Amino acid sequence: MLALGYDAITTVLVTYIATQIGFATSWMNPFSVAIAQGIAGLPLMSGADYRIALWVVFTLFGIIFTMRYAAKIKKNPQLSVSFASDQKLRAQQQEQQSSNFGALDAAILLLFVAGIAWVIWGVVARGYYIPEIATQFFALGIATAILGIVGKRLTVNESADAFKQGAAELLPAAMIVGMAKGIVLLLGGDDATEPSILNTLLHYAGSSFDGVSSYLSAWFMLIFQSVFNFFVTSGSGQAALTMPLVAPLADLVGVSRQIAVLAFQLGDGLTNCIVPTSASLIGCLGVVRVDWMLWAKFAWRLQLWLFALASAAVLIAVAIGYQ
Repeated sequence: MLALGYDAITTVLVTYIATQIGFATSWMNPFSVAIAQGIAGLPLMSGADYRIALWVVFTLFGIIFTMRYAAKIKKNPQLSVSFASDQKLRAQQQEQQSSNFGALDAAILLLFVAGIAWVIWGVVARGYYIPEIATQFFALGIATAILGIVGKRLTVNESADAFKQGAAELLPAAMIVGMAKGIVLLLGGDDATEPSILNTLLHYAGSSFDGVSSYLSAWFMLIFQSVFNFFVTSGSGQAALTMPLVAPLADLVGVSRQIAVLAFQLGDGLTNCIVPTSASLIGCLGVVRVDWMLWAKFAWRLQLWLFALASAAVLIAVAIGYQ
């Protein structure tokens, strides 16, 4: 993206933000929608028609937002909050552009494509998740290093140094994961069946919906799920913790359980775009060398737009009797 005249923020928008918008509005996500619907006693993947419509709307918004921002930065790169760090990356790219694309590069590219196909196969056919996927990418990195050594592009020491540099760049993400898990443990753990501070907070947050209109109740559910995602960024974990409370609560306040699942889905997925406890966000920012504070300086406006769209989606769902 830098070579095309854009900035690191555009890179994050095109890659990470696109995935989170898709995650938050998916009608067939097995790690959030399916789990939440199962806990709520709803047919799996039900209510897909409205979610597909939301996916179209949110995706169009993401495309328009990204294209407008990218055009502005290409016209005047100094407007970017990541301009200083981008300059350093551009200098590194200019040094790397002196080499021509050869047979070794083609072999490495084919290996990478094969590795991605292997990961997709593992997830779809064998149910691989984070530990297995991490192992696959580690093996892919080792195989790529071996190709580079055999092709005399790298030495063994240079390969090791490259690995150390990459690990150092992703260290903040690993620390964030540990910190986020530590917060959950301090609050008593994420077992919904055990007495804990976290479950007590969930109970009192849920009881605050009593006596509130169905529209406000649905909107408060969205706010609650958005805030809760700071503490538990795992979609499946958040569903397991919150849906046993929110689903029966929806019956009491006159909101369908499908709307409760929708509020969870949007609140969980869209706030991944900004919460500093999201390992995937911090990892993505680490790759493009952007500090979270710089990202937050840019992303708060995007987050407000996404929250406004999510609020409208939940309120419309109540109005049409979404089931």
